[in-house]
Amino acid sequence: MVSPTSRPVRSARRMLLGYTTWLAAIGLIAAGAGAETVDDIVARHVEARGGLERIEAVRSIRMTGRANAGPGRDALVLREIKRPDRIRTEFTVQGMTGVYAFDGESGWEVSPFLGRMDPEPMSPRSARQAREQADVAGPLVDWRAKGHRVALVGRETVEGREAYRLEVTLAGGTVRHDSIDAESFLLVKTESTRLVRGHERKIVTAFSDYRSVEGLLFPHVIVASAGDAARRLKVVVETVELNPTLDDSRFEMPEMEPTQ
Repeated sequence: MVSPTSRPVRSARRMLLGYTTWLAAIGLIAAGAGAETVDDIVARHVEARGGLERIEAVRSIRMTGRANAGPGRDALVLREIKRPDRIRTEFTVQGMTGVYAFDGESGWEVSPFLGRMDPEPMSPRSARQAREQADVAGPLVDWRAKGHRVALVGRETVEGREAYRLEVTLAGGTVRHDSIDAESFLLVKTESTRLVRGHERKIVTAFSDYRSVEGLLFPHVIVASAGDAARRLKVVVETVELNPTLDDSRFEMPEMEPTQ
């Protein structure tokens, strides 16, 4: 026989459960709070981008766009990436083109904006950063096998939206923080410390305007700021080409003709 006093208790529990479910549904409390793991977030991030199979099928990428660093400071941008660990970035301003490349083993650059017209080897630190940027799939894909470490360090608000904040320690030692949108699971921001003209600078890069290219999502607006928000570089991506034919010589430092 059911005790008369137990009926109100069960009724109260059902009522409390109903209110809890309703509050979670409209977002006033977090349903399943604390249940997220790094593996869950990364898996949903990979799927949101288009899935592991499509990502792994990309062997090379060519991207073009326009960059702006302030009034009258416009440039054409070309970036080419090829597996394994090859990358070439060009900035063309008023007929002068700067080249920054990594051939899988070493990096080199041509910096006419700094008065250096001939190819020169990159510093070891710049070469390491170039290698890190040469990952076609991105560091979160298969991160354990690549020797990286990823930890969930909390949540934050990015442009009014909730995001997961991941601390990513790359195999080469660079530490960055990636913000993954809690709804779309796309990358919306990265923070890292990089060497800029010989000085350590905090670089914050925001990603937006994601568009599909052959079933994969790519950001088409990228804004990087160094030190403070007043100093920023905005890149508007115009074309993304998957699996173009890129000869290895594109990434190798040209041999200079001996001077007479």
